[in-house]
Amino acid sequence: MLAGGLSIALVLLLAPSALAGSIIPESGGSPAANHISNLYTITLYIAIVIFIGVEGTIVYCLYRFRARRGREAKQIHGNTRLEIGWTLGAAAIVVALATITFLDLHSIRDPSNSGPGGLDLSNGVQYETTGALKPPDGRALTIQVNGAQFYWRYTYLGVSSNADGLGDPYTYYQMVVPTNTTVVLKVVSQDVVHEWWVPQLGGKVQAVPGYVSETWFKIAKPGNYKGQCSFLCGRGHARMIAEVTAVSPQKYTSWLAQLQSNLTAADINDENCRKELAQGNGPQSVEFTKDC
Repeated sequence: MLAGGLSIALVLLLAPSALAGSIIPESGGSPAANHISNLYTITLYIAIVIFIGVEGTIVYCLYRFRARRGREAKQIHGNTRLEIGWTLGAAAIVVALATITFLDLHSIRDPSNSGPGGLDLSNGVQYETTGALKPPDGRALTIQVNGAQFYWRYTYLGVSSNADGLGDPYTYYQMVVPTNTTVVLKVVSQDVVHEWWVPQLGGKVQAVPGYVSETWFKIAKPGNYKGQCSFLCGRGHARMIAEVTAVSPQKYTSWLAQLQSNLTAADINDENCRKELAQGNGPQSVEFTKDC
């Protein structure tokens, strides 16, 4: 029993990377996720030490004080010093964990500035965040995450000149962001409660109808990061897959311009279709079928 417990503890200590996402939260995509993973790791290692100590003491006592022929059991009334010692020890561990957590909490909650080589946010206000969650310099790429049954819609806020934001470009399922850039998410829902979660980028964020929840991340290197809705939201819940793709700021700028151009062209086409319908050219007309 003791050998088995020590073997398990040794595996946990020597292979933390193999346990990513099972015992220790995934990380590596954003500073917030890294801090969350570090807190879990500290707690896990302390728990392993306590587990080995407690289980080792139990095994020792079972062996040391086992029943033997000719030995008579004795009644004892405890050890006051030992009881005070382990009570104070447990209290010290709890205080230490709480202190470490609260000292690191601001690094998880509060966004940092964009890093070197990130998207240039200095010209204009189209990328500035206006919510409660802001980096120290007040500049971040702001994206609205809208949960619906059953998909995620991402709106890149402030790109269009319309004050109501209706002209801002958007995508479904896949969010594209620039590297080394602080990204602030405004998470909302249009029907029921959803929960946006990409483990490698940070913690879970609930999307609640009528409310705006905020979170942030900053990705250092290009790559793909996948997640999903982690709150049971209906029979199509399993299809609400989230994907974040990080590209260089240059590629992001080109991609966003192309996206805006495609959406503008689609809007013009829709307007032409409505005009055809208004003129009495129905779906059977050559003009309608050609463009619509």
